[in-house]
Amino acid sequence: MSGPTPIRDPQTDHLITPQNAVITFIDYQPEQYAGVHSIDTKTLLAGVITLGEIATSYGLPVVLSTVGVGTRGMKGTNEELKAALPGVPEIDRTTLNSWEDPEFRAAVEATGRRKLIVAGLWTEICVAFPVLDALKEGYDVYFVADAIGGLSTATHEAAMQRMIQAGAKPISVIGLAGELQRDWGREGADKLRAALGGYFGRMR
Repeated sequence: MSGPTPIRDPQTDHLITPQNAVITFIDYQPEQYAGVHSIDTKTLLAGVITLGEIATSYGLPVVLSTVGVGTRGMKGTNEELKAALPGVPEIDRTTLNSWEDPEFRAAVEATGRRKLIVAGLWTEICVAFPVLDALKEGYDVYFVADAIGGLSTATHEAAMQRMIQAGAKPISVIGLAGELQRDWGREGADKLRAALGGYFGRMR
């Protein structure tokens, strides 16, 4: 039996690696979840929580943001996601577009990484706006299709198409885990097994 395949340069690989990407989680707050009608809550939560666990287990830099906690009294990130992202601080904003918040943008830029993974609520605002702006800044942008949601199926799909037409790439939660791992024979395959187990366990 052959051993694992050689690892390509993780910095220059055209695919996502733990060394070349940064992931953002935007506005996963109770009030935001309540407005989502393009995906059922159980499926959304399964994707979001598993995505957080994947980011942590593979050591991706994480930028976590909320909106309106300080100014409008909104609640912060849901507890399940916070538990999956231990020690990650929240950046609270007033802007609808997180890319226009100096602290958020500085946190992304500080990683030095040009592959940007975006997940958030809602698709048509809190995902689409920073995705479009980051594309204009030359980032290679991905959005996690099964960990986001919009006010309706129509608004979610319209935002998805707008992002794709602008050059963003849709990915999935488990697809991302597989892309980060690549080979069952490599060290860390237990992380992919855990992601699969956690996701399917939450979907039962």
